Amino acid sequence: MQVLETQKPFEIQEVKLNEWKQRPAKNNFFELVLIKEGEGTQCINYNHYEYQKGSIFLLPPLNCHSFNIESPTSFVFLKFTADFFKKTSQTFEIDEWFREASYILSNYNQLPGDIIKSDLDKSYIERLIIMILEEAKNHEQNSITLIKSLMSSILEILIRNIKKGALYEAPQQATDSKINQMLLYINDHINNNDSLKVENLAQTFLMSPTYVSEYFKKQVKISLREYIIKAKLKLVEIRLINSDYTLSEIADELNFTDVSHLSKTFKKHTGVSLSEFRKKGEYMLLKRGSCAV
Repeated sequence: MQVLETQKPFEIQEVKLNEWKQRPAKNNFFELVLIKEGEGTQCINYNHYEYQKGSIFLLPPLNCHSFNIESPTSFVFLKFTADFFKKTSQTFEIDEWFREASYILSNYNQLPGDIIKSDLDKSYIERLIIMILEEAKNHEQNSITLIKSLMSSILEILIRNIKKGALYEAPQQATDSKINQMLLYINDHINNNDSLKVENLAQTFLMSPTYVSEYFKKQVKISLREYIIKAKLKLVEIRLINSDYTLSEIADELNFTDVSHLSKTFKKHTGVSLSEFRKKGEYMLLKRGSCAV
């Protein structure tokens, strides 16, 4: 077994296994998994999906996942760590990176299977990951800058593929494609309260203002207001654990009246205070169930 790690703010590992050994869960953004060779089955939240050479998976944090290995498998794990998004770099637009990565984490449906549906995009991702792996082998400080640039490209490809797919909250039995468009719009405009008003949603999606909330609850099974609040609080969780944003910056970005408003809303929906949550350092609204090894 070969394990390669670069120093933070990212980690990359290449591992060849005949049998899967569960890894300890860590608080981090997410991992990309590339199958270089081998066959078997991936499990996330009790769902299974066959994998083969070239499969690319996204493993969100605190999500139990496992692989049933049918033939010796070479995995490449690329982890985006919290330190990657600290405001310490002048080379990259860290705030924009963080918003994009947060979008991936808060909206990915967390089901098994290839995250990349386009064969062309899949080839791009595979080449980028292999380039990052080769650079990591050099163990040179100047490799980090190039790796960050390559990871930026991966984020862009992930974003456009996730936006093409269904979001987590959309029920599988929903037949109206408009709900996915509405969920996408809401999450794209989550920091703009005017865009999220019922009147604007009605105008955007050619619906009656009196019907918007009824339609949304019928499709998503929770109220529009509750969905928007929880979508914002998921982003609050991500920022508290994985960034150096201040509470004032978080409240301002997500259009809470002030820190007090943010604190009260967070405690109402999670049952813990912001300080308790930060001290514990574990997701609550983003956390999913576990699956058997």
